[in-house]
Amino acid sequence: MESLRDVRRVMEREAKKGSCPLMFERIEFGEKPFQFILSEEKLDEVLAYLLRLKSFRQYAEKTVINNVYMDLDMFCKKPQFKRTHSIMEREGIYARVQRYKKKLNLDYGNGICLETVRCIFTLPEGEAEKYRMTHEGQDTYAFIMSNKYILGLFTHCEAARKSVIPGGVEYGHLAEQEQKIVLLEGVGDVLFQALLLDDVEYGGNQLCANLHTIYCLNEK
Repeated sequence: MESLRDVRRVMEREAKKGSCPLMFERIEFGEKPFQFILSEEKLDEVLAYLLRLKSFRQYAEKTVINNVYMDLDMFCKKPQFKRTHSIMEREGIYARVQRYKKKLNLDYGNGICLETVRCIFTLPEGEAEKYRMTHEGQDTYAFIMSNKYILGLFTHCEAARKSVIPGGVEYGHLAEQEQKIVLLEGVGDVLFQALLLDDVEYGGNQLCANLHTIYCLNEK
């Protein structure tokens, strides 16, 4: 696995080639970062939303290609993270998650949890104006990044989430069980993970996107 230093070097090279120099700043746990999934129907609905499928296809605009999704090999053993460029690719991921779901023999009695973490990114001073544009009569921004750059941002988000320690990221406002999940205590397999860069907020020189993770819990 590449070190974060190596990832930064790749991102620096991509920025010199023209990728927007958006940089990972930190993660945040909001007021309600956890949702317990109590049925298979609800889990499938969550997966369809994250992958912009079924009734959620309406959300799949052009920027859906910026999203980073966890995918699995045919044996559901080795996860990889990638962007997709078509609905067929996202449907393929959905089908593989369904196979993985059956393999894990999930417990819906409060044993499945969707976590939503805010990932905060920043731009160097004065860079934002370079990416300002008008779309359908409204001022907006277009942050163009290469595949390697976007995957680099995801790597930083994932590393920050895995390395949360007591006294680090603020999570004291959460319930005791939720605090344990923050510290990955009693957390087993990761069923699915996605960084949604097609639904972001920008303001005050910060861009915010959500990292979603579906955990299988060992302790209720």
